Amino acid sequence: MIPKGQLLIIGGKEDRDGNNPEMKDKNNDFSPNEILKLLARSKDDRIEVITAATSEPESMHETYTKTFEEIGYTNFGFLDICDDQIHTDYHLKRVKAANTVFFTGGDQDRICKIFQQSVLTDLLKEKYYNEENFMIAGTSAGAMCMPDIVILEAINGEAILEHDIELDCGLGLIGNCIIDTHFVHRARFGRLAHAVILHQNSWGIGLGEDTALLIEQGSKSTCHGSGMVWILNAKEIGQTNIETVKKGSPVYAENLKVHILTEGCKIDFNNNVFAGTSSEKSKNNKE
Repeated sequence: MIPKGQLLIIGGKEDRDGNNPEMKDKNNDFSPNEILKLLARSKDDRIEVITAATSEPESMHETYTKTFEEIGYTNFGFLDICDDQIHTDYHLKRVKAANTVFFTGGDQDRICKIFQQSVLTDLLKEKYYNEENFMIAGTSAGAMCMPDIVILEAINGEAILEHDIELDCGLGLIGNCIIDTHFVHRARFGRLAHAVILHQNSWGIGLGEDTALLIEQGSKSTCHGSGMVWILNAKEIGQTNIETVKKGSPVYAENLKVHILTEGCKIDFNNNVFAGTSSEKSKNNKE
């Protein structure tokens, strides 16, 4: 079934109150609040911000309130959900009425523990698959928890070492991918590569800071923001020792493929079709 809604996955540290994106003064195409402006089609659409990933929700209230008001959003609220509240009618009614549900950053394990077996997750999936113009968005940990598989912890080292990564079940809002965030700034190529070598039918999506993928129809993805999105494809891997390597020994792999997306680039995960920006296409055609 093709979803009618959209997913917006953000690499963290998006341009908002209190953040100073690294590319702000370096990227000629930097646009203030570009990512968060994608959260709603209309300034009056209802946005529910879920702060389950953080132990300090009050700071998220202050940060996003200032930013949303600067953008011009007029209809938003915050759901500070913890595990003993998850099934309340109050939260379900709020989510039912929302045009966008946005998960903030923090700890992806907190989100997964609260939402994995929740009727609220079932409601999100129902709306995502059946409601046009409904969006589920997440930044940092809020993006990482969306697929079937989530990275909980991993070691960032010179080599990919067997048994240095911890994976778990995510919320299952999107299949056949694994998402990592703060990808370039925190040098997370190795851990995402390890994850997709272990799960070779899954795309690896490495989201840079102040950068996002907008996913429509469950697979058609467009890059937005001032940084990069790295796409790892392990489906055609040749030689690898992933099934025989001993604990603590390095992993090798042949033919791991990589795509790099910037603002306006597109990829369809169902058919592995990549498209650069229209301006680049025009330039190449002239040459």
